[in-house]
Amino acid sequence: MAETKTKKVYHLGTGRRKTSVARVRLVEGTGKISINGRSLEDYFTEDKDRAAVVGPLELAEMRNRLDAIITVRGGGITGQAGAICQGVARAIKEMFGLNEAPPEGEAPTEGPGGIAKKLRDSGYLTRDGRMKERKKYGRKGARKAFQFSKR
Repeated sequence: MAETKTKKVYHLGTGRRKTSVARVRLVEGTGKISINGRSLEDYFTEDKDRAAVVGPLELAEMRNRLDAIITVRGGGITGQAGAICQGVARAIKEMFGLNEAPPEGEAPTEGPGGIAKKLRDSGYLTRDGRMKERKKYGRKGARKAFQFSKR
């Protein structure tokens, strides 16, 4: 008898922070996290960045049940970690089917344990809108000016 292959179901999420964009795919597995083809420990050297990546998974108690395949581009290390954090949270939210708006006149219902509310209250679904301010002409940087000489 030939084995029937079951199609893997991916749950997608996109995260952004500063100039970084992360595309996250979650699939049932053993808890392996792959970022741009490298492991989590190889990609992020600091504990705060690793904690940002696994934070939403720990909150949802899915750390050892989901594999994450992540592609991230642009920005620096901390910005990429923040983008991945938001992408993972959005993918978890999509996994529980909470992206659809409730029918007209009905109150929104939460999935198992109100996971979307937990993620939002913890700040994982909120984008950090802070960006670098652009340099202005006639100045050294965004705000700093050349030394003023009265005479």
